[in-house]
Amino acid sequence: MENAPLSQLEQRLIAHLQVIYPNLDTKDLADKCLAMFHLDPMTESPRPHRNLWDQSDIMLITYADTLRQKDEAPLETLHKFVKNKLADCISAVHLLPFFPYSSDDGFSVMDYTTVNPSCGRWEHIVNLSKDFKVMGDLVINHCSSRSLWFENFKAGVHPGANFFYEADPNADLSAVVRPRTSPLLREVQTQNGEKHVWCTFSHDQIDLNFERPEVLLEFLRIIHLYLKKGIRWFRLDAVAFLWKVPGTSCINLPQTHEIIRLLRLMIEHYAPDSVIITETNIPNQENLTYFGNANEAHLIYNFSLPPLLINSLVTGNCSHLKQWLMSMPPAQQGTTYLNFLASHDGIGLRPTEGLLSEWELETLINTMKRFGGKISSRTTPQGEAKPYEINISLWNAFSGSALHGPDKWQFARFLCAAGVMMALEGVPAFYIHSLFGTENDLERVNNTGHFRSINRHIWDMEDLNHVLNTPTHHQKVFQSITKLTQIRRAQPAFHPNATQYILHMGENLFAFWRQSLDRRQSLFAVYNMTDQPQHFNLSELNLIATDTWTDLVSEQVYEDHLGKVTLMPYQFVWLANKKGKVKTS
Repeated sequence: MENAPLSQLEQRLIAHLQVIYPNLDTKDLADKCLAMFHLDPMTESPRPHRNLWDQSDIMLITYADTLRQKDEAPLETLHKFVKNKLADCISAVHLLPFFPYSSDDGFSVMDYTTVNPSCGRWEHIVNLSKDFKVMGDLVINHCSSRSLWFENFKAGVHPGANFFYEADPNADLSAVVRPRTSPLLREVQTQNGEKHVWCTFSHDQIDLNFERPEVLLEFLRIIHLYLKKGIRWFRLDAVAFLWKVPGTSCINLPQTHEIIRLLRLMIEHYAPDSVIITETNIPNQENLTYFGNANEAHLIYNFSLPPLLINSLVTGNCSHLKQWLMSMPPAQQGTTYLNFLASHDGIGLRPTEGLLSEWELETLINTMKRFGGKISSRTTPQGEAKPYEINISLWNAFSGSALHGPDKWQFARFLCAAGVMMALEGVPAFYIHSLFGTENDLERVNNTGHFRSINRHIWDMEDLNHVLNTPTHHQKVFQSITKLTQIRRAQPAFHPNATQYILHMGENLFAFWRQSLDRRQSLFAVYNMTDQPQHFNLSELNLIATDTWTDLVSEQVYEDHLGKVTLMPYQFVWLANKKGKVKTS
């Protein structure tokens, strides 16, 4: 009896597996993948190039336990806060790793299938997913040295005996690209003798070996669990380092891209509304490759945006920001950018390579140091220590200018940056501390000994409610940002895939044009990037004379289409010919 013909899903899955594992029986492995994912081989493929987002999508990035209330699970506290205070402002919540961990504030995962009891339970994740889209972290490159898998590796038993990447300490690994300064290999005593395991990040974070199909199958099991718990957006953490070939850079290798395509194939067949985001903090042109041909990441992080925008606002010169954005390709339908200014990590400097000169980078670093920032380094293939990221809270990053130091324009500069991020092509994402204007947490740095702790403050809800309900900069930031998000979510011209065109208005004014997908709404965003008043003529914007143009931020109507506009330091306008209706509770 002849074998039944393969379904389209099986054919595509086998094609990916043949690239990743050319020496294995990929039909058998495909069957195991489908079984592990509980996926029917006859499942119909989702339509390609679908936009699974619109202008109403704004993401919140947060740890599960950033907000703490006495006698309440932090995940429950977070859910209440987001539902009561941010329901009109955001659509999605990115929960940073909420699993038991041994270091790196969650990114050294000990057990991928359990919610850290100090944060809550799976039911809290499920409940949150009923009100908001939830993005979970798939810490796929490495896991904790204290995990059961690594204990099994040392004992030579399964699962785990073959889960970790080993290397010969005498091999030439000088070409390996690293984000850290620690030694790449860690010596480990096992039941089978001394071994050297690969540690891209730290010696508590042991790299997994995807050359072993058992590792791939285990992660398919984990992803399936997350899908069942309501997670639909997946952040692939540090995925650029996934596949190793000694003698190469061991970053962005073809097999890594193929694994991402395979994961996307499985995930979107199981849940067609799911989204994959790759976290690849690398130079801009390398980052762009993770879109694939609209068959890898749905979204990629716009890693060059934070350093370039901060640089523009502290120097008063937007030339590099403008040049970079003009070089960025419009995302294909079904893909888009994730725009952010702050995150649980620092402000990455690798994405400035080829965009800022050494002198400009040094000026930016020194300015951030002046505002209380710390600098983390990496080791280059030549063995040199090189600045890798700036660790600073976003509020402190905008304390002043590079030329004059701290000044009175901190809030205006901070809001201007948020206004840029929200208006650009892509989905905006706010790190929770950017909603509050949280300052550098130097005490936490001293307690942990890690620079990244500077922007990982823990808020007691009583303290947070106090500062949000009294005249503080925290209240001012929160009220202003939430108002802007509500305006933004109502404008079709701010659809993540709406047309974007950068305008030329000199180095002090940053400006661009957005047009809705149906071409009905046009919107001109103009920002004063300096600490001095700036002027421009509306004639420079080429406004349609028959339309009425209103600044959505101030609600001022501009009837004279040839008139002169003065923007105060860091002021900006969103000039639109139509106003979307703002939803408020």
